Amino acid sequence: MPGGRRGPSRQQLSRCALPSLQTLVGGGLSNGAGLRCRNSSALGLSAPPLTALITPDPVRHSRIPDLPLDSNLLFEALLFLYLLVALFVQYINIYRTVWWSSYSQPTASTSLNYHLMDAHLAVFITVMLARRLVWTVVSEACVACPASPLRYTVLLAVRLVLLTLCVCVLCWTLVHLFRNHSVLNLLFLGYPFGVYVPLVCFHQESRSPSDCVFSEPDGSDVPLRPKPFLELLREHLRDQLCGPAPIPAHSCPPTPPSPDRIRSEVQQLKTDFNRRIKEVLFNSLFSAYYVAFLPLCFVKSTQYYDMRWSCEHLIMVWINAFVMLMSQLLPPRYCDLLHRSAAHLGRWQRLEPGSGSNAPQHIWSDSTIWPQGVLVRHSRCLYKAVGPCNVALPSDVSHARFYFLFHKPLRILNLLIGIESSVVLYQLYSLLRSERWNHTLSLGLILFCNYYVLFKLLRDRLVLGKAYSYPPGHGLPVKTP
Repeated sequence: MPGGRRGPSRQQLSRCALPSLQTLVGGGLSNGAGLRCRNSSALGLSAPPLTALITPDPVRHSRIPDLPLDSNLLFEALLFLYLLVALFVQYINIYRTVWWSSYSQPTASTSLNYHLMDAHLAVFITVMLARRLVWTVVSEACVACPASPLRYTVLLAVRLVLLTLCVCVLCWTLVHLFRNHSVLNLLFLGYPFGVYVPLVCFHQESRSPSDCVFSEPDGSDVPLRPKPFLELLREHLRDQLCGPAPIPAHSCPPTPPSPDRIRSEVQQLKTDFNRRIKEVLFNSLFSAYYVAFLPLCFVKSTQYYDMRWSCEHLIMVWINAFVMLMSQLLPPRYCDLLHRSAAHLGRWQRLEPGSGSNAPQHIWSDSTIWPQGVLVRHSRCLYKAVGPCNVALPSDVSHARFYFLFHKPLRILNLLIGIESSVVLYQLYSLLRSERWNHTLSLGLILFCNYYVLFKLLRDRLVLGKAYSYPPGHGLPVKTP
């Protein structure tokens, strides 16, 4: 009737009055989530929690074979041999002569100007490059020998003797370098350590506010204090001398793990990955600095050398050392562990305001494993679940970066192969166009080392590519010998 009370129209009933299955799924009050209509009003419907109605499919992982990995002692020996070859090549580039010319000149009778070389500098560089190899030999001897008081005493004596010997050699070389060179040149000898202390030792992993406290047995919260400088310095020096740390364990039980446990595992892996990357960057830059840059700092002003070729050699040494350290510190088993954690973590895609207004929206909860395609609101922003299961914090950039880097298990390996292949192709191109004997010799020696690294990377890529091509839960039936 015209003056009577009108009931709701069909359009209003279809929008808000009759909840759909997705509405019931997303309207659980136990999750703290309420369904939002177009006018942003929450329905007061009581529904079971989201995890009770929709459970994400369990994440299945591909099984990969146990690929052979060089032992710490073998890797350090190969790295030290490569750096010695690169140092020899740099000396050839700097002190070469025109040995095919007339023998009336005294310097033309040999291929190098040996009288211009500083033997003390070469010994100093060799000792600095051999620090990891010597410590690895001692560490491997500690593991191989049986545990006994006599063994402990002998190993302690050997360590003291080696440390004393290295210090004596370094002091002997420094005394002679101080007599023959200026103070400015001597400052270049310890420049990497002066940069390493403020950049690495003073830097600590960023923590969220929830990670900055720990609970006492009585339930009280005590804030975490930063580590002292000496303790940080001792830990980082131990990382530089010792081999790579053991690979952390990954727990993937049949039942879905708790979101807090997944985020805690991701935080630990992120810290371990950052530590390994810092070790790779420092050792690669350290090697390139002492192998290719430091000899240039002690060249006399009257000595001529090809600056462009020497700088190019510096860049090549740094790239090759970086790839070698990355392949050793980030083996396939470790990359697969990061991939599994990223699959459990998931990722959120931030949507523009106004998009997805007709779809059910939920309030994000840290105790819920969200399935793919769900829309949640967090910090006044709308996010969409991208991964098969999602427990990441939507506003945490580090979680999104972790998923981007490791949700594809072969991304790091493909990057290393691309870098090493580019270096090899460029060196082959330079070898074809080289006209000087020192260029041909240096490229030929360095290419042999690069072939070995590229071979290992391509072997791992071929095997892992076939293993990951199988359906999740399956893998290659036979282990690689």
